[in-house]
Amino acid sequence: IAYGNDPRQRFDVYLPPSPRGAPVIFMVHGGAWAIGDKTNPGVVGSKATYWLPKNYVLISVNYRLLPEAKPLEQAKDVARALATAQRMAASWGADGDRFVLMGHSAGAHLVALLGADPGLLSAAGAVRPRGVVSLDSAAMDVVQIMGFPRHPRLYDRAFGEDPDEWAAASPYHRLQSGALPVLAVCSSQRFDSCPQARRLARKAAELDVRVD
Repeated sequence: IAYGNDPRQRFDVYLPPSPRGAPVIFMVHGGAWAIGDKTNPGVVGSKATYWLPKNYVLISVNYRLLPEAKPLEQAKDVARALATAQRMAASWGADGDRFVLMGHSAGAHLVALLGADPGLLSAAGAVRPRGVVSLDSAAMDVVQIMGFPRHPRLYDRAFGEDPDEWAAASPYHRLQSGALPVLAVCSSQRFDSCPQARRLARKAAELDVRVD
């Protein structure tokens, strides 16, 4: 289903046999902000197998990639896709008020960014989702990452050299009172994933925002 004019601005909808008021998992793929696709088996395969029999709808979304769109623009694509899906939800037997954003790796960064600053969602016409599931993002504090003398080059390609752009694309720096609740799932085998998640959780606690 198209939510914009660009060929990447599409999402796929996976429906249970007889959806009725079904909750929705809205999945955003990873790929270093530069690769990946909504149809990848690792993105939808096990999730569809697990959730569809439980009467969940699964939506898998594509978005414009580097170098065409930087991460903040990608997050706005996801917000626009969400707004479109919410408007159409009833026609699929889904509940437009029962969406959860889920993303993996770079996609986890994008959904965390939207959850940290729900104004990005409302600007796209989206209704506030129930929460965010961030699967293994190591980019919660972009400013901190870019300040390290040594960091993976993929972050340079994604976030550039402008500190203002780092902050604008950083969930930690955009986190505010009224942010969405977040479940941050991190891997201790990935560089900085869990420290980044815990850092976000500490700031969230100061703002009375739930981050588990």
